[in-house]
Amino acid sequence: MRWTTMLAAPLLAAAFLPAAAQSPDALYVRSLAATCANCHGTAGRAQPGSSVVSLAGMPQEQIVAQMKAFQSGARPATIMHQLSKGYSDAQIAQIAGYFAAQAK
Repeated sequence: MRWTTMLAAPLLAAAFLPAAAQSPDALYVRSLAATCANCHGTAGRAQPGSSVVSLAGMPQEQIVAQMKAFQSGARPATIMHQLSKGYSDAQIAQIAGYFAAQAK
């Protein structure tokens, strides 16, 4: 019986630890940014040699400006016009902040 107690105690203690120390807001922003991974790569790092730009480490203001240009149609694109229109200004700022914070 003692071995079950020794096994169960750490598992029980782990159940009370915070879940990966990420706030609900951080998880929400990460889920918004996950949509971009299909083209721009995981964490914003596009595949080497692809024609898609890497977003990781790009200045937040630059990402916001490009998304606004896609929304207005000022910047040519294939699908980004449609995707960018699905986000509010606040969501675009959050996504841009997420990618700006990623290592290149």
